[in-house]
Amino acid sequence: MIHIAIVEDDLKYMQQLAGYVKRYNEENNEVIDIKTFPDGGDIVYNYKAVYDIIFLDIQMKIMDGMKAAQNIRKMDESVILIFITNMAQYAIQGYSVNAMDFVLKPVNYSAFSEELSKAIRRLKERTRSHLTIKQEEGMIRLDVNAVTYIECQGHKIMIHTKNDTYNTIGTMKSMEQQMMKYKFSRCNNCYLVNLRHVESILQNTVTVAGKKLQISRPRKKVFMDALADYVGGEVI
Repeated sequence: MIHIAIVEDDLKYMQQLAGYVKRYNEENNEVIDIKTFPDGGDIVYNYKAVYDIIFLDIQMKIMDGMKAAQNIRKMDESVILIFITNMAQYAIQGYSVNAMDFVLKPVNYSAFSEELSKAIRRLKERTRSHLTIKQEEGMIRLDVNAVTYIECQGHKIMIHTKNDTYNTIGTMKSMEQQMMKYKFSRCNNCYLVNLRHVESILQNTVTVAGKKLQISRPRKKVFMDALADYVGGEVI
């Protein structure tokens, strides 16, 4: 099932877009669940990372679509965002939140279905896996490929991406068991590295997405072997 959210403060447009999704569903034999929200704040509040595609109106009275998208991206790096707007220049800002595209108002079914088809194709082509982590404010879903390394301080786990750090509670042993299948390897007791983000190694230091981490002597051979296996098996 494909989960789609429509965030639109104009009831007429909201109903129109929901109708377009239902029509697309019938014509293409997809199984789609639709949720609607009348404002950006309504989807951001108590957000759950369950949506595959979100259509966002940019101009809304309380929380506009761009602000909503910025908040959503902090909790969900994988959801596909498509902006709905009557002014193309606003949509350019969508690059800052990694929006897939935008649709201009007034929205016709042909343009809408084309964007929806593109989004669904992207969903089906994805080979990404996700890491769901528990925080005080709720659950957050991260694209595993976006995680650069995981750090442990006691029972505090810090999951680093290029732009953010997410804190949770756990053990490095359980994280290692969970992430090993995604080509992560420990360079020392404190750091679990996503091998796809390794930029260089100089003596006992590995640079991971710009961050220099120490490679411990007891773990160096296993780490270097894992990196060699990863590089040797990667298709370029």
